[in-house]
Parts: sequence; C-alpha cells; structure tokens
Amino acid sequence: MKKKYLYEVDLMRCIFIFGVLANHVTSSFIASLSTNSVPQLVLLMTHLMLHFTRMGFMFVTGLVLFLQYYKKDQVNYLTFWYKRYKGGGVPYLFWNGFFLIFVAVEAGDVLNFHSWLTDWYSALIHGNQFYMYYILVTFQLYLIFPLLIKLFKKLSCYHLLIFSISALIQLFFLIWTKYIYPEMNHDNWPYLLKYYGNFVLSYQFYFIAGGVVSIHYEEAKTFILKYRKIVYSLTALLALGTLVLFYVNWYILKLDQHYTELVHQPYLMIYASLMICTVWCLSLSYASHRTEPKWDKFAKFVSLSSKLSFGVYLTQTIGLTLLAYILLNIKGYLNEWVLFLLLPVGYLIVLATSWLVSFILYKVPPFGILIGRPQKFRRNK
Repeated sequence: MKKKYLYEVDLMRCIFIFGVLANHVTSSFIASLSTNSVPQLVLLMTHLMLHFTRMGFMFVTGLVLFLQYYKKDQVNYLTFWYKRYKGGGVPYLFWNGFFLIFVAVEAGDVLNFHSWLTDWYSALIHGNQFYMYYILVTFQLYLIFPLLIKLFKKLSCYHLLIFSISALIQLFFLIWTKYIYPEMNHDNWPYLLKYYGNFVLSYQFYFIAGGVVSIHYEEAKTFILKYRKIVYSLTALLALGTLVLFYVNWYILKLDQHYTELVHQPYLMIYASLMICTVWCLSLSYASHRTEPKWDKFAKFVSLSSKLSFGVYLTQTIGLTLLAYILLNIKGYLNEWVLFLLLPVGYLIVLATSWLVSFILYKVPPFGILIGRPQKFRRNK
C-alpha cells in the first residue's frame, strides 16, 4: 500500500531550515555590533529563542527515516547505505571543497593545492566547517539506523518506555555538558567526545522522538491536536523563560558568551521539544487547509521550498559571506540601533541568496545532485 504523503512535514522542514538561517544571521549581527552595547545585548538575550531549529531538524530527520523504513518487512541496508551516503556524500564532498576555495578567494588568499587538500580532508573528517556538522551527524545516524529499527521492532510494546529513557539520558547529558564538561580537561579525548556537537548521540532524543511519532503517527497527531492550546501556551512561556535563562547564565553564573548561548542546555531541551510540538501543530493546520484556493500560492512555495531545504542549508555560507561583507562595509556609517533594525533585511538577503542558488541547481541538470536532488535525464526518442 502506498504511504500517505505528509504535507505537514514540508512546512516543518521549511520552518526549521529557515530558522537555522535566522540563527546564523543573528550571530552575524551580534558580531557586527559593538561589544556590550544595548543593541548587542538585546540580540544576545533573544538569541536563545532561536535555539530550537537544530533539534527540530534532527526530529524531522528521524521522523522521515522511520516513515520510510519502519513498516517495511525487509530492508536491504546495503542499498539503504548506498543511497543515503551517496545522497549526502556528494554534496558534503563538493561544498566543503568549494567553500574552502570560495572563502580563500573572498579573503584574497593565494590558493595552494596542497594546503587546500589538507584543509579539505580535515573538514571532511571533522564536519566542523561551513555548518556541515549536520551531515556528519546524519552519516553516523545512517550507520546505526538498522539497530534503531531492530530495537523498536524487538520492543514493540515498550516504545513509550524507550522514549522516556531517551529523554532522561538526554537531560542528564545536557546537565553534564553545561555544568561538568567545561571544568574538565579534554586534551586527549576522542574528537567526537571532545566536540560533542558533532556526535550523533548528542541528539539521540530527537531522533528517537521522531521515530516514536512516526510509528504511532495517528495517535500522536490526535493527542497533540487535542492539547494544542496548552502546547502553544507552554511554548510561549518557555520562550519568555529563555530571557531568564540568559540572565542567569550571564549575570549570575558569569558564563562567557559561548556557554551563555550554548544550544546544549537542559532548559533548551524542554523549550525545543515544545517548539517542535508547536511547529508540528501549525504544520498540521497548514496541511488541512493547503488545498483551499487562498492557500494555493503559499502551498506551492512550501512544496518547492521543502525540496530545496537541504540545498538552502548547504549553500547558506554564500549568503552569510555576502552579509558579512555588507555589514563590514556599512557598520562604520550607521548608528548601532539602525544596524540592529536592519536584521530582517540581512535575513532576507541570506535566505533569498541561498534559496535562489538552490533553485538554480535544482532546475539545471546535472547540478541537482549537489543539493541532494539529482535530476533524471530523459532520452530523446
């Protein structure tokens, strides 16, 4: 039987990936404003509200993978790995190499093949350049995905227990990352433990949650819609609570900017989980109205943008580099508050640039493979 297409997932992809760009644009403006100025402080205070997008993207990844494979009687995992690693691997190889050249040219550096090759190799094995950590994390997820399927099928009556244990593990992990990890010496640690933001287990709860929702989709959907007003209210309160979190981190705990704004915090796990539920509810509402005439243009935009979402993520460095160049050249002439108010314009520049580049690659063969959307060539009869 053909799987039902979930149009709500299209909007969820758009919200989360567009939110990722908003996060990075905000960081660019924070860096451009004077240290300890009021506009910079306002952005720092509100920036934590955007720290749900990464977790949302991980949730959708788990949701989609389980939707595609959990209910299959048999899965050829060699084929699965080939398809997934090819789909993500080609863009990962290309964009890491391309952006190293792009950044060097933009900075006016002399290109050297040996140093470029060394830097490219380092970027590939570490996933620490150009926001490519997500792809490195998903590569790890693909590797263990057969074990997750086996776990859920073996313990088919205990999915809620798996979910609960996963949540507790995630919570204790985040307590460790915030309060214990910074005080430890990490010199001889393995890379993925030292830089845990690139490690799949750092996001295990969101992948597990996506899997549980996928397997029990109709029941979960009924539940979340029944209590959506409560979800909206709690999400709004928790969003305001991020201001308190900033105050505690900055003024009471005296944390530096990195740890104040860290995405891996216990409070943000709860906030991000509620934000994911809120985005899901809004997307379900969209899915129920998308066929209405007044929603037609928006529905077409969402459908296309969902297809381009991975490309928007991959190519965001182009838009962010353009924004950095603009900010560098205008900040000396503008009042701090004027620069602050230009943030929405900066966001539109980055989003439009990344979206347009992805759209061109999507439409022009054979470049769709660079954004995970390979085109099929038609033979002339």
